[in-house]
Amino acid sequence: MNHQPSNRHSVTAAQRPDHRLTRRRFLRGLGACLALPAFESLRPLSLQAGTTAAGALGTTPTGAPLRMAYIYFPNGANQDYWWPNGEGADFTLGRTMQPLEGLKDRIQVIAGLDHRNATAGDDGAGDHARANGTFLTGVRVRKTAGADIQAGESIDQVVARQVGHLTRFPSLELSCDAVRKSGNCDSGYSCAYQFNLAWRSPTLPLAPEPNPRLVFERLFGGGSAATRRDTLQLRKEQQRSILDFVLEDARSLQRQLASRDRLKLDEYLESVRAIETRIERAEQLGDTPDPGVDTPAGIPTSYEEHLRLMFSMLALAFQTDSTRVATFLLAHDGSNRAFPDIGAPEGHHHLSHHGNQADMKEKIGEIDRWYARQFAWFLNQLNQTTDVDGNSLLHNSMIVYGCGNADGNRHTHHNLPIILAGNGGGSLNPGRYLRLPPTPATNLFLGMADRFGIQDLEHFGDSTGRLADL
Repeated sequence: MNHQPSNRHSVTAAQRPDHRLTRRRFLRGLGACLALPAFESLRPLSLQAGTTAAGALGTTPTGAPLRMAYIYFPNGANQDYWWPNGEGADFTLGRTMQPLEGLKDRIQVIAGLDHRNATAGDDGAGDHARANGTFLTGVRVRKTAGADIQAGESIDQVVARQVGHLTRFPSLELSCDAVRKSGNCDSGYSCAYQFNLAWRSPTLPLAPEPNPRLVFERLFGGGSAATRRDTLQLRKEQQRSILDFVLEDARSLQRQLASRDRLKLDEYLESVRAIETRIERAEQLGDTPDPGVDTPAGIPTSYEEHLRLMFSMLALAFQTDSTRVATFLLAHDGSNRAFPDIGAPEGHHHLSHHGNQADMKEKIGEIDRWYARQFAWFLNQLNQTTDVDGNSLLHNSMIVYGCGNADGNRHTHHNLPIILAGNGGGSLNPGRYLRLPPTPATNLFLGMADRFGIQDLEHFGDSTGRLADL
């Protein structure tokens, strides 16, 4: 005989203890603010079942986060080595892009994109400042070395205004260069134009962070700036890692995750530990520059290690859904960094004015190839990391790699060297060389914003439309 409990002793669903594992409960159980990768076990049931609506703001059709990043390399490119041969899906990469051969099906090389507002016009010299200042704004920056700077809101910030509330950080701004907000840096143009990519408003650039330690603490230290400082000091005093504060609780909660997610958590924690170790090792080496060689601002002294540390943390920021929008200034336009390890000790900017001298052009090609190798390294990190929907992070990303100068020798701003990497969650068609008639680069940015679900953006910068066939 079945006996039903009386109403007096029944427990409603609202009163019943909730033992379900949620992302909020997991984070609270760790006892510290540690960013975590997305786990299938923590996805809402609707996403686990694949019933999410396509086209939601800032997501892919599978419900995974969609990411966007803009990565800037300086001083244009050796045009003879940059462009592929062929067209469409039938193309072979040029000498510069050979490091990307293994990722050929994940990139689109786009020819024909211009930034007319970066050209001299009536403003005369200052192409490096205009190249930087116009790249993500599409506007003609005001020529001034004073406080009355004026550019435009950058496309990353347009997107961040609508999707930034979905993540801990609306956007992330990185650099491996100095941070300069004032002074005369290029023929009467303020340094603010040359050392910033992201602009929150026409008069407010967002200074990028060049120090890997500070980026790491921001992502993994948690709390306010004062709290992060206290955490770092405590860790130094006790010789304990940030992860040591949370690993015990993490392990106690691992049994609540599915087996695939337990493996993902183990791999993630190991990758965070490895990056922390690399930063600590770099800090121990100090920052004494090599004589006669430009060294990156901050740490470490190795520019390649500096770039890869920052790329690693950008990948982690995407993996943990800490942000979905980022900019990374590898070096400001006009940078005269030397590359003696690859046979280019004269300085990048100096070499870019090669005057068609074969040996100087050869060295520019080697520098371009070196930067492409670092970019390929980053894309491989994204491609080898599984996202919450089973695809790779690269599949669920849109990554622009380019420069606001085309030919550094002549300071041209048409037919810019630009690559679009990633599948955009399935909305992009990579694996091709797209040759366009002269087209504003801002048309590309509008097309990307559309895929993010950005509303009411009919015009941006000097756009004349939007690139829909991407």
